[in-house]
Amino acid sequence: MYSLLILVDSVIQIFIWMLIVSAVLSWLTAFGVVNRYNRVVSVIGDTLYRLTDPVLRPIRGILPNLGGVDVSPIVAILLLTFLRNLVFEFFSGRL
Repeated sequence: MYSLLILVDSVIQIFIWMLIVSAVLSWLTAFGVVNRYNRVVSVIGDTLYRLTDPVLRPIRGILPNLGGVDVSPIVAILLLTFLRNLVFEFFSGRL
């Protein structure tokens, strides 16, 4: 059971890092630091978008429009951290 707990924690941690990288990459492309027509940047950005958008889309639907500022990754990271802590609390008494 402990191995499953570590696996869930690792998956959540990897997804949090994917959210961070996706947000930073979107800022870099928006400010013109990174060329979005570069094939490597395009593939990485598209892959991160496809992996993170199913989680961020419902959050974007709930949050009000803040005028171009997307805070959905921050909300998702907070929810995932809460979920990870909740799983550890739930299973720590059972191990």
